[in-house]
Amino acid sequence: MTETDVVSLMQGALTVTLRVAAPILLLSMSVGLIISILQTTTSIQEQTLTFVPKLLVIFLTIIFFFTYMLHTIVDYTKEVYASIISF
Repeated sequence: MTETDVVSLMQGALTVTLRVAAPILLLSMSVGLIISILQTTTSIQEQTLTFVPKLLVIFLTIIFFFTYMLHTIVDYTKEVYASIISF
């Protein structure tokens, strides 16, 4: 295994991590921003107000995008196993 192979594997792992985490991060960030704007306009400064909606959105996002996430991880795992055989 050469240095190029290791860098390629790490780059692939980081790409897969970003692809799997992106829907959750983007939607939770959007919900947090919306709730923050609502808190600012209504002058309600309760810190726990953002926790429950974000938690619900994350849960629903995982349910909705589960098959995409699973296929992405499985495809990368198959790719890694195939590359192990070629070494």
